[in-house]
Formats: sequence, C-alpha cells, structure tokens
Amino acid sequence: MPISLHSPCPAFDLPVTPGETLGNSALLGAPFVLFLYPRDNTSTCTTEALAFAAALPAFAAQNCRVIGCSADSIASHKKFQARHGFDLPLLSDPDRLLIEPLGAWVLKKLYGRDYMGIQRSTFLFDARGRLQAEWRNIRVKGHVETVLAAL
Repeated sequence: MPISLHSPCPAFDLPVTPGETLGNSALLGAPFVLFLYPRDNTSTCTTEALAFAAALPAFAAQNCRVIGCSADSIASHKKFQARHGFDLPLLSDPDRLLIEPLGAWVLKKLYGRDYMGIQRSTFLFDARGRLQAEWRNIRVKGHVETVLAAL
C-alpha cells in the first residue's frame, strides 16, 4: 500500500554515499526530497540524477535536502557518481526497506515480460517528515522544476 499524503516518512536507516548511513530521523527539521530510480548508469536514471544534482543549490536555498535511492549497492552508486561527476547523496536499499513502504516496488512490463521493479517516483516531505507531495511514474523532463515549485 503506497504512503498517503501527510503520512510520516517510513522509518529507515540505510547506507548512503559516500559511505555512511542515513536515517529519516536525521532529516527532520527541514524539508527533504527522496527520489527513487530503477538503476544506476541507465540513460533516464542518469538524466534524472544529473538534473537533481544541478538543482541542489536551488533546493539548498530553500533549506531542502535531496537524496536519491535505488536498490543498487553503495559500490555501484560510487561508480555512478564518479562516472558522471556529481555528489548527490544516494541511498542503497537492496532489501527495499524504504522502496516498498513508499509503494514504489511495482509490477512492470517490458517487451511482453512481467517483472517487479522500482517505479520512478519522487516524494517531498516537510520538516516534520510528513509527505507533502508525490510524483509517480514520472517523466524526467521538467520534473525537477515541478518539485522545486511544489517546495
């Protein structure tokens, strides 16, 4: 069941680049954005990560943190960041401890094949950690600007 508007962010404590852990309690006190993406180093995921990374100063001006999340490992995230030259924090959630409670682990179809995977989704939480807006199955073009406007 997906998270509903004004619900608290699901509790998590996950590895994050560059190699620490990050939990939802550490994010309280300021708004934050979590964007979930399917896989490191794929074209659309790279475009999305680079767009959020480029907008970090605009988010920071509004005292908002931005964190990416996928099921990829920290090692994969570090290679992804090094290859594309950005340092946006990326959570590693291989056990889907955050992905599933956010309702982003869904049945997908590709070339007639059904499989489970991450639905590209973005969540905006307020300073109390309550969901203020969500975007699911998003298209990357113009998405970061939409999130900034909602902030």
